[in-house]
Amino acid sequence: MHPATAALKSRLRLPVIAAPMFIVSNPKLVIAQCCAGIIGSFPALNARPKALLDEWLCEIREALAAWDRDHPDTPAAPFAVNQIVHKSNDRLEHDLEMTVKHRVPLVITSLGARTDVTAAVHSYGGLVLHDVINQTFAKKAVEKGADGLILVAAGAGGHAGKQSPFALVQETRRWFAGPIALSGSIATGDAVLAAEAMGADFGYIGSPFIATAEANASAEYQQAIVEASAEDIVYTNFFSGIHGNYLKASVRAAGMDPDALPEADPSKMDFGTGGATSAKVWKDIWGCGQGIGVIEAVQPTADYVARLRAEYAAARARLGLAHG
Repeated sequence: MHPATAALKSRLRLPVIAAPMFIVSNPKLVIAQCCAGIIGSFPALNARPKALLDEWLCEIREALAAWDRDHPDTPAAPFAVNQIVHKSNDRLEHDLEMTVKHRVPLVITSLGARTDVTAAVHSYGGLVLHDVINQTFAKKAVEKGADGLILVAAGAGGHAGKQSPFALVQETRRWFAGPIALSGSIATGDAVLAAEAMGADFGYIGSPFIATAEANASAEYQQAIVEASAEDIVYTNFFSGIHGNYLKASVRAAGMDPDALPEADPSKMDFGTGGATSAKVWKDIWGCGQGIGVIEAVQPTADYVARLRAEYAAARARLGLAHG
């Protein structure tokens, strides 16, 4: 096993990384995910105003330390912070400073790879995973120092790629031996095991956590997750300039036809603190992946992760695999 992969897996009870979701992911959700034995994460931009990021990181670190003191046999998993590296993010310098201050174990970078960002995280021993949708972006990320990759395949929630997960993983494994997390409609323990069988090290799960008690999501959003299936998702770049998957119900509620959306200009992307357009996307137009057809109720994060663990163990047993 690659040393970086081993380092990430050493405190996990299931090989899963919870995806950072705009608005939805907050300290309460991250803490619940980590205490359940999977890597929890949140976007730095969710902490608004930016001074709140310092408080959130303190809250998470203190809660996980308390959990470890009270549960020495089942320590909390590490947590991650997502940094948007796109040039329109005018908070990156501040947020990266907070990341270094709190020695965040894992940093997930998106929409651009920069050597100064990876160097800052490496300065205190942290690891960097970078979001990619194809081999071109994957190789650029590794060239700029990323320790691992998050392969965002077709069906993933929010900003997503369009390649098959089989193609994405097998092509990446031809040249890259480091940690790989696979994103794209993973919502069951069976799918986590399938991701490992394909060559990934972790399942990367986002949308199902929207329908958890700890998530910062409206009751309407959560109910839409419970009621929807893969057919209720639309893939479009209209809302943010980058292609992504969204719930059709939220598009209709905003007065638009999800089946007749025009193409957008990618140059309209804006992740700055004043980006009203991007805020509207995630608040009113709800990101969601295709895997939510198996989510039948809003439940505590611990219960959902327990279900994943049970499904994962059952899948291993069906295949005659040793316990692990």
